[in-house]
Amino acid sequence: MLVSPSLLAANFGNLEQDIHMINDSEADMLHLDVMDGVFVPNISFGFPVLKAVNRLCTKPLDVHLMIVEPQKFVTRVRDIGASIMNVHQEACLHLDRTIHEIKQAGMKAAVTLNPATPVSTLVDIIAELDMVLLMSVNPGFGGQKFIENTITKVQRLKALIAETGSQALIEIDGGVNLETGTRLALAGADILVAGSYVFNANDPLATIHQLKNLTINGPI
Repeated sequence: MLVSPSLLAANFGNLEQDIHMINDSEADMLHLDVMDGVFVPNISFGFPVLKAVNRLCTKPLDVHLMIVEPQKFVTRVRDIGASIMNVHQEACLHLDRTIHEIKQAGMKAAVTLNPATPVSTLVDIIAELDMVLLMSVNPGFGGQKFIENTITKVQRLKALIAETGSQALIEIDGGVNLETGTRLALAGADILVAGSYVFNANDPLATIHQLKNLTINGPI
């Protein structure tokens, strides 16, 4: 299982220490939620913080734009060193164009679906994607309860990927822990985003290790 800790849950009073912890961990990438207070009811951080994080972090940056008109920022996201640019299907009027612009900029292209957005909306673009992020909580705040329908949604998305021959990985964000992570892995998820569960843990390094090596057994 790939693990992408979410910086939103880190200690912003001592961000450098938390980033060094991620560097020393088994995490595969670092998830960065950019919120504008318009697309979601919260504001997180912007490009100055992303640039500082990139200077410190040795892991690939997984930049998730929870903003309106994300296509305007493809070049800036690339310039801060992002490996993956993740945009919301609900925020992109011309999604195909945005995906191609992300790829032309040299980044991997990902699309996020909110909990109420069906996976069928990606039928005509799924073959072009490197990753699909399913929100398992409503976006905008950390620490929310996992939405149970996500398990079924992962299964639907996995089937769509298989049907279309897409190489897209399935990423999940929201309410991830060992219990939900195991069920998500069994359903077909490839990447787990974990914020509070990692950064609020007594031993974040051990928690990341457990997510990386979770045991898949038992029924969903």
